[in-house]
Formats: sequence, C-alpha cells, structure tokens
Amino acid sequence: MKNISILWTDDEIDLLKPHIMFLEAKGFHVATASNGDDAVDQVKKNNFDIIFLDENMPGLSGLQTLAKIKDISPEVPVVMITKSEEEDIMEEAIGSKISDYLIKPVNPNQILLSIKKNIDTKRLITKKTTSDYQAEFAKLAMLINEARTYTDWIAVYRKLVYWELELEASNDNTMDEVLRMQKAEANNAFAKFVKKNYLNWFDKNVLDKPLLSPGLFKSKIFPILDKQQKVFMILIDNLRYDQWKTIQLLVSEYYNIDDDGIYFSILPTATQYARNAIFSGLMPSEIGRLHPDFWIDEEDEEGKNIHEEELLGKQLNRSGKNFKIHFEKIFDNKAGEKLVENLGNILDNLLNVVVFNFVDMLSHARTESKMIRELANDESAYRSLSLSWFKHSPLLNLIKELSLKNIKIILTTDHGAIRVGNPIKVIGDKNISTNLRYKQGKSLNYNPKEVFEVTQPQRAYLPSANMSTSYIFATNDDFFAYPNNYNHYVKYYKDTFQHGGISLEEMLIPLITLSPKS
Repeated sequence: MKNISILWTDDEIDLLKPHIMFLEAKGFHVATASNGDDAVDQVKKNNFDIIFLDENMPGLSGLQTLAKIKDISPEVPVVMITKSEEEDIMEEAIGSKISDYLIKPVNPNQILLSIKKNIDTKRLITKKTTSDYQAEFAKLAMLINEARTYTDWIAVYRKLVYWELELEASNDNTMDEVLRMQKAEANNAFAKFVKKNYLNWFDKNVLDKPLLSPGLFKSKIFPILDKQQKVFMILIDNLRYDQWKTIQLLVSEYYNIDDDGIYFSILPTATQYARNAIFSGLMPSEIGRLHPDFWIDEEDEEGKNIHEEELLGKQLNRSGKNFKIHFEKIFDNKAGEKLVENLGNILDNLLNVVVFNFVDMLSHARTESKMIRELANDESAYRSLSLSWFKHSPLLNLIKELSLKNIKIILTTDHGAIRVGNPIKVIGDKNISTNLRYKQGKSLNYNPKEVFEVTQPQRAYLPSANMSTSYIFATNDDFFAYPNNYNHYVKYYKDTFQHGGISLEEMLIPLITLSPKS
C-alpha cells in the first residue's frame, strides 16, 4: 500500500486536515485541491492512483469536474463524496463511472477502506486466492488419491476446474505449474479408474455406474416430456465443463440453473460415437445392428453424423413418444440468426433440438490455423475465445428469446477435449483410424502399458470390421504418432486440443438444466 498517490478535492479541504494526516501516517502521498479547476489542472500535470472528489463545490461542480477528469485520465478511480443522498445525483454519478460513493461526514477508516477496495482489491484477492489454493492443495491431493467411484471423480474435477478459474481470475501465475501438475496427477489416476471400471458399466448387474451418453434422453429429457412440458435441448459440440463455467454467468442472467450436472461420455469420446449414442439411445454396435443404414463406418467417406435426426426419431418411437419435433444443426452465425428469427414457427413442438458446432470448429481450426493457434495458445485463451464467441453469438440470443417464452432448456455436449503434449508411437496397417486419441484397426502395434486396450470390442459395445479389430485409447495428455515422419507429426500436433481418449476433460462433461427466470 506504499507510494499510493491521492488527490483529494473539497472546497473545505482545511477541515479535512486530520483525515489527510491519518493517510500520510499510513504512507500515502496526498495532494489537495479546493475547487474543480485546480483539481483538473493537477490531473493534467500529475499521475494519481485515486481521486476523492466533493460533489457540492462552488464553480465546477463535482460531476462537472468528474467529466473533465475522465477525459484526461479515464482509468483513474474517482470516489465521489457528498452531503446529498438524493437518488438522481447518485445515479448520475454512477452513470459517469465513479468507482465509489461516500456520504458526509466520512471517517478515516471509510476512506482507507475505499482505497483498499479500489486500488488494492486485485492484489488482496490474488493473495487470498493463492493462499486458499495452497491450503486446499493437500486436501485436493487426498481427494485424488482416495477417489474410488465415479461420483468421487466428478467431485475432484469440479474442484480442479474451480481452482483453475479462480487462479486465472486472480491474474497470479505463481501456482499455475503446481495446478498443472495436480491436474496431470488427477488424469493419471482417473485413467486407471476408467481402465478398471469402464467395461463393468455395461453389466446390468452393476448398479454403481455413471450416466453415459445413450442414457441422456431417458434420464434428463423424457421426464420433462412426460409432464407435457416443452423442452429445448441445446447441444454445443465439444464443450468442456470449464468452458461451461466460463459462460455460466451470461446464461444466469436469463435462466435459473436447476442442475449444474456432469455426465460421462462413452469411449471413444468422439462425435461419431458419443453423439450418435446420445440421439439413438444406443451404444455404437447396437446402432450398427438395429439401424445398419444409419451407422457409417470409419473408413467410409460420407459424414459420420448425418443420421442423428432419424436416430432420435427411432429412440422416441421406441419410448412411445410419437410427436412432432424440430431438429437442426447450426454451423455458422447466419444459420443461427435465421433460427432465432423463425423461432415462433417451432415453439409449438414439445421438443426442439439444436446442435451448435462452433466450439468443435474452433478446436479443429486451432490445429490447422497458425493464427487461431496463437490466439488460443493455452487453456485460458481457449476459454476466452469460447466466451467471446458466446457473447456475440446467435446462441445467446436464442437463450434470451427462450427465457421470454418460458421454455426449459437442457444444455449439454457430446464430449470434451484435452490439450495433448506427449506423443506415443503406434503402428498399424493402412486402414487404421486417423484420430490422435484413439485407434481402431487390426494388427495394431503399441505398448500396452501406455494405453487402454479393448481387444474385444463387443464388450465395450463398439463395432468391429473383422474378427481381429481392436481399439486403443490414449490417456492423460498422450497422443498417437506414427514412426514415419515422426518429428514433423509431433511438432504439428503437440499442444493442440484433441478428443477421443480418456481424460477428465474429455469424459466428464456438462449436463445443465435451466429454468427461465421469467
């Protein structure tokens, strides 16, 4: 708090000598002015950290002085001090972007608190956030070590995301490396948990298992429809839980968050598998068996998610829900704006489903575009780009309009993504799948200690092209690289955001229930 420079402007400045002596004893430098013109001249000549300004002065009023000061130094916090409690004066002062408002008579501690609040808030918050995380570190480490169930892991991931966002907001980088190491430790333990338990989750006799992609509609959408309530499902492709927490504040202006939930994506955590499973209510191999025309194999050229609407229709029919729905995919702002414009045409439906593809496109663009890669050079910047898109997107406009129409929203995703950093070698034939976080094929050559291997795809309800087909999944921040042209391949993909494998970021994903405030 040393070396803080203050300008105090008051036409009765001599009466405030005890206050000024109190501040100088605390180590502040205090300059004074007895009228608005003198204050403006001092602001032109000197740099002040904070300005105290009397509202009722002869000559230039406090508000007039404030306007001139803001023209010269718009970033300097100004605290208005006045005898008046009239609401219109307060509103005008606040509208003129004052930083604080004090009513006379003021005491020295009020002034000191205002200085701390307006100058030292960031430092104090940063200091407290850092010390709080340091105190929490051991507890979080214990939670990671003792996590045995899927609910334990959801609790761990929530805490990791919380501290990541808190430390980011504090602008203190001193604990970044510690948090990164703790996340890596958590992902390593989580991978062991998934390896041990994933295949058991498909056993009907196992009761302690998470909600997985195929059960999303049955668990979250159908109970609302059964009450004859309208529901709008918004699926943002490739949305991580930390990205949801970043946009949550904007959403909460229009909606109450009834359930800030997390569910598990199936493996592979990729659109072809996870999203088709959501809309069909089936695992991938079941889709291939029951609806062979709607399952596109990896080696086929056509799009892997072109039958989602038909698959959803089949799921609704199986569940006896035979009503008209609207299903739409949004790939750009123009299509999103058109949806909002025509919203009245679809709101008679009991169920509307919209898929927004921006975040997934951002992830891929970051890999392929040097400019986007530099804009989103780390986790924080990646979240920031997502938030910036959301602020100016037709999706936010859609949410605003739906709140006015009193429509409940289920907001979710199909999978998340992780920033990869550690290459591991894999060899396969020419038909091996291309995804960096999982591989499907025959005669795969890899180190089994480095992956989660599924040599019997039917146990994981995954399709197999032939008897020797197997799947392997990368864990932690690993990604698969071929020995051919290895260095170029590694350099190109290192630090890109990928999905398909096993990590907290990919598998533990948001499932949010929103009720309109109106």
